[in-house]
Amino acid sequence: MSHIQSNKYLLKATYKMNSHYTLYGWQLSYFAGKIRGYLNFKGIPYTDNNVNAFNLLYRIPKKIGVMVMPVVRDAKGDWLQDSSIIIDVLEQRFPKDSVIPHSPKQRVASKLLEAWADEWWIPIGLHYRWSYPENYPLFINDASKALLPYVPNFIRRPMAKKIAKKMHDFLPSSGVRSNQIEMIERWTNKVLDMLEQHFSCYKFLFGDKPSIADFALLGPLYGHLNRDPVPKRTLLDTRPNLQQWVERTHSGEGKMGDYLANDEIPDSVMEILNVIGSEFIPMSKSIVTELRAFITTHHLKSGDKLPRSVGQARCFMDGEPFSRAAMPYTVWMLQRIQKEFTSLDNQTKKQVDEFTCTFMNEPFSELDLGPALTRRNVATQLS
Repeated sequence: MSHIQSNKYLLKATYKMNSHYTLYGWQLSYFAGKIRGYLNFKGIPYTDNNVNAFNLLYRIPKKIGVMVMPVVRDAKGDWLQDSSIIIDVLEQRFPKDSVIPHSPKQRVASKLLEAWADEWWIPIGLHYRWSYPENYPLFINDASKALLPYVPNFIRRPMAKKIAKKMHDFLPSSGVRSNQIEMIERWTNKVLDMLEQHFSCYKFLFGDKPSIADFALLGPLYGHLNRDPVPKRTLLDTRPNLQQWVERTHSGEGKMGDYLANDEIPDSVMEILNVIGSEFIPMSKSIVTELRAFITTHHLKSGDKLPRSVGQARCFMDGEPFSRAAMPYTVWMLQRIQKEFTSLDNQTKKQVDEFTCTFMNEPFSELDLGPALTRRNVATQLS
């Protein structure tokens, strides 16, 4: 073998080693499904690590600052947390086959759909898992085997049950309350019907290639609705087009596809964007109102950390009053989108504003999202 050939193979081996990642998460995790589907599509070499107790309780908190999943570790030993930030970083490192559409309408729509899937769907995922005891054995079985894989059941199952209780206790603050459950289920069936109709015509949300929006929506639909017995049987098995979308998005299909030409937004996606404009955007505005009041009451200043919730967000779900914890993180998600689009040239910004006016009744660049927020060490804080 020549010196040049030797160097060539050495470079290839070095690239493979340096580009290898580890995903720490569970199959049943909301956001791990989002990241796993993305990694599969991009073809990024990674190891799928089923988080054990040592990693969850010691190693991840030591590296990240809090017990959380999913997290991603690269070959250099750097740790990434927050699914949106993880994908942002990996898109920069692996620009080929970008999951962010280039055309302005599809781009802003995909980002808004990501925020909606990440935030609005949380009570749906929690309700359909924890309001039905039939789902508990699968969670306890999966979690206990992951946490303590070589330990007898009578030792490891109590640990999984403690985690299950913590998740169940989160239901009321997320909006899963007795007076809102019927509304949540009615809304879920209505929106899943929209998605079933869309995927009867398209492989993904914007054509034959998945976008960031597809992977975000995969979060609640893969880890929760298509794995937990009750929602799988009642919601996904009865909607074959939607279920097939879950499977192909998680497996990483669509590499040879492309987004719809001429920046087209399908009517079926516009229908979902109208839901975002009438529900998710008003909820975000309500969070901004609560956030401003919280800042004033507690005399907060630049750099101060914010709690997970700053009050109660009030909006409508399927035409009825709905409330849940007002989480500043939701506003941060929208601020980062707004910041990206307000920095564009005037013509592109005008296109985006005219488009968003069709479903949120105001230009996105002028949407009042309150005081600037930032993320630091897994916390949302005032800029």
